[in-house]
Amino acid sequence: MAERGWTVAFAESATAGWLCSEFALTEESGKVLKGGLACYDADLKVQLLKVPQELIDKYTPESMEVTRAMAYGLRGLIPSDIQVTVTGLTTPGGSETPEKPVGTMFVFALIKAKEASFRKVFTGTCEEIIHQTVEAAAELLTLELDPSNDR
Repeated sequence: MAERGWTVAFAESATAGWLCSEFALTEESGKVLKGGLACYDADLKVQLLKVPQELIDKYTPESMEVTRAMAYGLRGLIPSDIQVTVTGLTTPGGSETPEKPVGTMFVFALIKAKEASFRKVFTGTCEEIIHQTVEAAAELLTLELDPSNDR
């Protein structure tokens, strides 16, 4: 990102700012990190990121549809070249189902308006699930930013 002069912003729900915090520890973070929001509560997704309430009602706050809408909302709130958003289930009590168990995490990235995302199910404690999500998000960005992937 730094070599390209690109900037990044984060909006996180389940990871509650952990991804942005880990990114801040990287060598070039001062050149590229614009900032981040922890929008753990669904109301903040609606109020700050302009996620339509209808999406939350239809798909739940922990869904790819909502995670995608968060990225587009973030783009208007914190201008940057890359927007990364996260939702998911790190503990019981959310929208888990047999098809979407605890550990299901959604990451969505807008990279110069190109979409990249994943839905993965991780296992372990809340902290372990968050660590795995941060690692997988970093891998997604690394893959998408590989110089052999011309934009």
